Amino acid sequence: MAEELYFIKTNPTIAKINLYNKLCREEKNVLNFLSEDKKTSFELIKTKIKDSVESLTKEELLQIFSWFSNEYKTDREEVKTQLFINGIDLFYEIPSTVDVVNFQQILSDYENYSKQKLNHLVDAQHFNQFLIYGIFYTGIKNQDKNISVDILKQDYKNLYSFAENQFSSNGKIFENEDLVLNIYNYFTDLYDLTKYYKGSIIKLHDK
Repeated sequence: MAEELYFIKTNPTIAKINLYNKLCREEKNVLNFLSEDKKTSFELIKTKIKDSVESLTKEELLQIFSWFSNEYKTDREEVKTQLFINGIDLFYEIPSTVDVVNFQQILSDYENYSKQKLNHLVDAQHFNQFLIYGIFYTGIKNQDKNISVDILKQDYKNLYSFAENQFSSNGKIFENEDLVLNIYNYFTDLYDLTKYYKGSIIKLHDK
């Protein structure tokens, strides 16, 4: 999963029951995917899940993903289904390394602008502000074709101005029209999937 970027919503109540019980039943298998001091790490993960699955660190989540991916490695969709059953909704992913790198660069620009670090666990409202910036940044080049830009820029004038300035400085990475369309579609898809969501979003990337 090192090449992909995952976006997750969680259901801590379901995870507290289903994921916790699955961990207890399959302790021997789970230990194979934990780092040093495996038994201590295992007990800590169980304790955190009993509190809230969102309290897991990025590294702990990656270990759980590795465990599920190995257990259901013959069926990619089954991995997602089993994660969902256990309180982890992998609702979107960016599979291309090039696209992930560009997405992360746009995120870095936004963090510098907003003076706010969007860690692996982020409030949906803050995440959506970033997505709007991303829609502006990737939609400027073909603005006449991008209805989302026209609709959103009326309410987010400052973000749009910043995106224009950033595109003037850094937009050369998007001279490839297929590349810019891919990234733009990722931002609009994510915005549509999260604009009414009130919980937290987890970004998971093994870097």
